[in-house]
Amino acid sequence: MSTVTSSLNKWQKKKLCSLFNHANLSLLFKASVHGYNANAFHQKCNMQRPTVIVACNESGYVFGAFTCKDFLQTNQNVVDDKAFLFSFNDKEIKEDLLRVLSGNPQYAFTDTGPDFGSLVFLYNNSASVYSNPGTYQFDPQQMHGNDLQLTECEVYRVEGYGALMEKPWRNVQWNSERKALLSIISGWKPFVSSVKQARILLVGPVGAGKSSFFNSINSVFKGYVSSQANTGTAGTSLTIQFRTYYIKPGSGVSHVPFTLCDSMGLEEGLNTGLDVDDFASILKGHIQDRYQFNPSMPIQPDSPHFHKSPGLKDKIHCVVYVIDTCKVKLLSDKMIEKFALVLLTKMDETCPLVAGDLKNVYQSHYINKMQEVSAQLGVSLSAVVPVKNYCHELEIDSQTDILLLNAVVQMLRATEGYFDDLYNPDERSE
Repeated sequence: MSTVTSSLNKWQKKKLCSLFNHANLSLLFKASVHGYNANAFHQKCNMQRPTVIVACNESGYVFGAFTCKDFLQTNQNVVDDKAFLFSFNDKEIKEDLLRVLSGNPQYAFTDTGPDFGSLVFLYNNSASVYSNPGTYQFDPQQMHGNDLQLTECEVYRVEGYGALMEKPWRNVQWNSERKALLSIISGWKPFVSSVKQARILLVGPVGAGKSSFFNSINSVFKGYVSSQANTGTAGTSLTIQFRTYYIKPGSGVSHVPFTLCDSMGLEEGLNTGLDVDDFASILKGHIQDRYQFNPSMPIQPDSPHFHKSPGLKDKIHCVVYVIDTCKVKLLSDKMIEKFALVLLTKMDETCPLVAGDLKNVYQSHYINKMQEVSAQLGVSLSAVVPVKNYCHELEIDSQTDILLLNAVVQMLRATEGYFDDLYNPDERSE
């Protein structure tokens, strides 16, 4: 009897495993072998929790659904607060797209096939899926390219999923640390008298969350979710100007000792993203607020936005690379060597355990992802800090604030290192 094997290629399987802290996947059901019908599905998949359904179509989409509950044939709705839908397009590997949707965690186990409310697999005992974005709100084009005919449908048992590390690999006092962090930040002062505020530059790929990070930090100090910097999901950078954002004191804080500088996104292709020469000019303090970038030509000394004689207070004291957890972008060595800190955004979108409870961020096995970022960018693991930006929320929450404020504290400490190097003749850097 021949062995039934997975139809997923190496990249697809790695992508799928990333949803489950790299747990093992054991193939239970393969429709092209066992049949595109509900009876065959239930014979192989009932009482095998947790499981993930993986559907493929001719358009290159790999999409499906996960549940921690057992499949049964009760014709009753079942509630699972861990259930979610996912999708990625195999023809867009370079873009590394992965969408995870959680919604009303109800679905039915019926004789017509696995029914997740918005998606019914093996619909009418055929190689097709019924799609109706109701229980889960999604764009059908993004979910499956509006292609409902399946080339394959497989079900895997997710072995070892849901386990957290026994101890967190970083300690966070979630219950009382917010006030303490605000106090540390408010009381920080540069030891150089000519500098009143640390100037922190945010750089990173388009869509990584640079502008969202500023909005999130601003929200922490305001005490409510606010949006000052432009954000979005456009294919090209929404930030076309060099911006210096000042944060007003609030939330019981009398002094904010830093400013955040936002730059144009790093994009692939000629004359598209932040120029390396512009990056160097920003670091040296030559580029003034609201300078509009010209990707085809770096700023010139005769530009009205060129600061010819910048002081130490005008220079960048800390460079922070902001990156989407699923996207590690290789950069010019001239940029990488300047990074003091790496902010890892969207952890909650890539790790369901973190999405369920943000306090799991340092017990999640996604430390593997942080180690990967550390190795590829050549920075120490201690310089990689996960954060969650405010994107869809209407109100702030303490757990999100604590991760954001921890990141700010690390930035201020990195700034101290910048001044230490600057004024230590034995370690002076250019």
